[in-house]
Amino acid sequence: MDKVPTSYDVARLAGVSRTTVSLVLNNAPAAHISPETRRRVLEAARQLGYFPHAAARRLVQGRTMTVALIWHRGPDANYRDAFLPGLLQGLASVLHQQGYYLLFRPMEVHESEQVVLELAQGRHADGFVISGPRADDPVLLDLHERGFPLVLHGQLPGTDIPFVDVDNVAGARQAVEHLLRLGHTRIGIITNAPLSYVSARQRLEGYRLAMRAAGIEPPSEWIQYGNFDEASGRRAMQALLQVRPRLSAVFVASDMVAVGARYALWEAGLRVPEDIALVGFDDLPLAAYTVPPLTTVHVPAQALGRAVGELVLQRIQGESVSSRRLPTTLVVRASCGARKFSSRANLT
Repeated sequence: MDKVPTSYDVARLAGVSRTTVSLVLNNAPAAHISPETRRRVLEAARQLGYFPHAAARRLVQGRTMTVALIWHRGPDANYRDAFLPGLLQGLASVLHQQGYYLLFRPMEVHESEQVVLELAQGRHADGFVISGPRADDPVLLDLHERGFPLVLHGQLPGTDIPFVDVDNVAGARQAVEHLLRLGHTRIGIITNAPLSYVSARQRLEGYRLAMRAAGIEPPSEWIQYGNFDEASGRRAMQALLQVRPRLSAVFVASDMVAVGARYALWEAGLRVPEDIALVGFDDLPLAAYTVPPLTTVHVPAQALGRAVGELVLQRIQGESVSSRRLPTTLVVRASCGARKFSSRANLT
């Protein structure tokens, strides 16, 4: 069996000390190594097939080279959310380019936010991306005030924690305005999540702004609340079907929730869009393949992932950052009753 090369072997071949090998291979900050010495060490390591131990690299650099993504969703939605793969792909691509690993930590509803604090205090990651921040979460502000590198996917109003998000208010408003232009006035809403989630409050606000601008004050029974998944959409739509006179359209602030809402309409023997028009939010891949195809607000998942990755790396480096809002687009398909397919209108 071949002997596994060690840093001593690299040092001997390169004609330097083991300390120099460690400093070069771990790219230690503030190490004054000449270009020629660095070249010799790297060439020796390449010839021997030597790779530094990950734990040693972390010890020298003083970093874990890991960013944690905290994903706030319900227990059933954590691994079924079709938005997650795009976000992960965008985030991981940015981190990997800089030699960082991604730690994914789903947070279920019953779990305490203390978990985030323990991960931070234990230095299990150099920075955090928090997806779906809750308005009632005191831990995030505490971490931010301590200077821990933190970026939100989603906003936390009333704080200066940097975030990346889309304009949920404008996106929801445009979706409802589209239904109004088609002649609908009795328009209900199913939120994407409970109102403790900022995105749910913002999308509800966009709905109300569009309705009020049209001179319509939606009564409380026109508003139902989803919880990220299809089952909650089914229950919410069943409640909306009890409204009299019947609603002619429903804006569902999540495509996953809209799938459940569509199922409830099928159970009730109602046609989309002939009996009730539907509009969703997110433009998940499945939206184009529902029956009929779902009109929805497109959210650029991969671009959001890349943007939060860039910001959290800048924060780890101690750089100042600015929050970013990415544009959304309305994708018009058949579920709203418009006879167009895949046309897009840019949001400003």
